Amino acid sequence: MSIIEKAVERLEQLQKANAAPQVQGDTTADQTAGSPAPVAAVASPPASAFAAKSAAAEPESVAPSRPAEAVTPKPNGAPVPPARHVEIDLERLQSIGIVTPNAPRSLIGDEFRIIKRPLLRNIQGKGASAINNANLIMITSSLPGEGKSFSSINLAISMAMELDHTVLLIDADVSRPSVLNLLGLPPKKGLMDVLTTPGTQIGDVLLKTNIEKLSLLPAGTPHPRATELLASDAMNNLLEELAERYSDRIIVFDSPPLLVTTESRVLATHMGQIVMVVESNKTAQAALKQAIATIESCPVKLMLLNKARHSGAGSYGYGYGYGYGYGYGYGHAPKENA
Repeated sequence: MSIIEKAVERLEQLQKANAAPQVQGDTTADQTAGSPAPVAAVASPPASAFAAKSAAAEPESVAPSRPAEAVTPKPNGAPVPPARHVEIDLERLQSIGIVTPNAPRSLIGDEFRIIKRPLLRNIQGKGASAINNANLIMITSSLPGEGKSFSSINLAISMAMELDHTVLLIDADVSRPSVLNLLGLPPKKGLMDVLTTPGTQIGDVLLKTNIEKLSLLPAGTPHPRATELLASDAMNNLLEELAERYSDRIIVFDSPPLLVTTESRVLATHMGQIVMVVESNKTAQAALKQAIATIESCPVKLMLLNKARHSGAGSYGYGYGYGYGYGYGYGHAPKENA
């Protein structure tokens, strides 16, 4: 090959070498303009833009909060305070002669089954005639120390043992309260607090007990004018509320003695039934007649003769009588406390 031929060949090689990059560049341009680019060639968006997109697509992670405690609202929207519960020592009650549920059958229990029956019949409308506020029952006596508080507790518990009735026992002897003490419980807020503290309702001071269907309303915080408060318009309004609001509940009042204070006479005007406790061989007949005269407006009066000695048995017990007025009867039971 001549030198000229070698030079031409060399020139063609150089031309081919220079033309190759140009062809490659055109091919890339055609792909960008007319064909989808390879995945590897797609430009990724800036990191900040991707983060913003992720934040918009997914909600921000929030640590789970503590669940709110369930609160039952009152009708006016305020939370209802938890019910106050007290435990009564039932074995102690049984040991001092008070009726208790599930205890072996006793004479005192049988006595109060008989005593409560006419009261329950009147509440159920099965008596001789209809009685207003028959579910409001006052337990009283002529003078202190005749056993009215002891009888109130026995009657209330015996009634609470009925299948169809709930019972509220109110210690209305605010000058000498004794219901909680007899039940072995410490003093609590109660009736006086409802009458003297604005905003305090009956439900705020009621005590639920471990005796099914029995609740308590204590006498409450001592007050220097307790006797006046018990005879006040506020007490009258409270009694009307009890009669209407708790018409399906038996309400037993342990009231002051009739001949010592006047407030028990005011209470008597609201009652449907009154149980008069009389201590055998102690209460004078004149005092009894005077006490009965103060409650003539009440249509039903039941008499309990406490500590009546049964000849031949050597034991004390309760007597009972019933009528539109008063009457006497006798029963037998183990020895009882006043």
